[in-house]
Amino acid sequence: MNDGLPKPPPRSNSRRAFLRGAGAMVTLPWLESLAHAATRMRLLGAQDDGAIAASQGLPPNRLVVLYMANGAWPPAWNPVDDGPSFTLSPTLTPLAPVRDDVLVLTGLANRNSVDGDGHYAKTAPFLTGKPIRRTGGRDLQNGISIDQLAAQAQGGATPLASLELGCEPVRPVEDMGYSTVYGGHISWSDPATPCTKEIVPARVFDRLFRSAAWRRGAREKSVLDAVREDARRLDARVATGDRAKLAEYFDAVRDLERRIERCSSADVGADRAALPAAGILAPPPGMPADHPTHVALMLDLIALALRTDATRVVSFMFGNAVSGIDMSFLPGVHGGHHELSHHEDRPEKTAQYQAINRWHVEQFVAFIQRLAAIDDGGARLLDRSLVLFGSALKDGNRHESHDLPLLLAGRGAGNGCVPLATGAHLRAKEGTPLCNLHLSLLQRMGGAARDFSDSTGPLLPSR
Repeated sequence: MNDGLPKPPPRSNSRRAFLRGAGAMVTLPWLESLAHAATRMRLLGAQDDGAIAASQGLPPNRLVVLYMANGAWPPAWNPVDDGPSFTLSPTLTPLAPVRDDVLVLTGLANRNSVDGDGHYAKTAPFLTGKPIRRTGGRDLQNGISIDQLAAQAQGGATPLASLELGCEPVRPVEDMGYSTVYGGHISWSDPATPCTKEIVPARVFDRLFRSAAWRRGAREKSVLDAVREDARRLDARVATGDRAKLAEYFDAVRDLERRIERCSSADVGADRAALPAAGILAPPPGMPADHPTHVALMLDLIALALRTDATRVVSFMFGNAVSGIDMSFLPGVHGGHHELSHHEDRPEKTAQYQAINRWHVEQFVAFIQRLAAIDDGGARLLDRSLVLFGSALKDGNRHESHDLPLLLAGRGAGNGCVPLATGAHLRAKEGTPLCNLHLSLLQRMGGAARDFSDSTGPLLPSR
């Protein structure tokens, strides 16, 4: 019977235990007790008993892409010196507490997006490396994105192959000869099909935990109440240390659930309520009232999905191409993101543009700190992750797609890969294909590709 819940992966591929209840499935974080029990049963030739799903093979890597719209102010972004002793630039100063876990990448160019006009021709190819067809929407043409190839390489090992998330709806119209669908998607399952992204936190939570029937009904109880009996039995079986880990995990799930519930029952807020009058799609039910809250919930949901191995591949767009999100919540900033990205080199606008860039870097830092605090079988989850942050434009004012602003966090040490040497500024030769980086990420995610789009070889070692 299909209850609308994400399906557990085949037992031979599973790395996590899960609890089931009426209309709910809660995938659990890595627990030492269950890993040992599963290994013991495997050695004895026994079958898994209920919740336990045995860990098999090498621990995996995870891939997260965090996309910032509208480029960055280059003079405040690019470090002036190279290597591990580089000095953080003004926009990158939030990296200070995590700099040992991050590579600052400069010099990379998405060469197949150079000839396209405006934002749309840069955004859609960010993860595909392919030139797009200029069209109003009837005959989209792009490529398959690196995240979807990475998801295919997982071979159905997780309940969800991938998650595609964002903060802004896509209004399919024509702008500058391009369909705005191009600007609202970085993940593409085939050259003509963008992956539909979810922008409502409650719906993401539902995909992780709730059945389709429960989603349609009233939210009268927590998902943890639905699996209470299974959780009680499990608690009696695990070691003391794992009991504490379970309690902390359940608290985190319930806290996130409550925060999402508050957003779902609140007004959409004055800034978002005014959108329809401006010709922008009205926010769907459940949208948070303000952008910082929206971003925080989405990043927490991503960390939760990775922690439980619900998926290993996620893309998230802070905003669409030409994003006009009002950034006035930042001190000294007055106006929308896209407007301020067209700064015309005016100091009063470049300062606000830089503040917007810096805020995005701060969100990236907070996210990787979450991953660094999660135990993944004796290693930090961040050490077995690859978190790519960046934009498809060097500078929103000039619409350039060379020397892109890019950060890569995590060691990518899963799948038997040698840990990346992070904590440095890696300046690639000018014009080096962005797809050299994408090829490296795909290889570390288990893909067998030897090339990707216009790549000339992997930028980073994989083994």
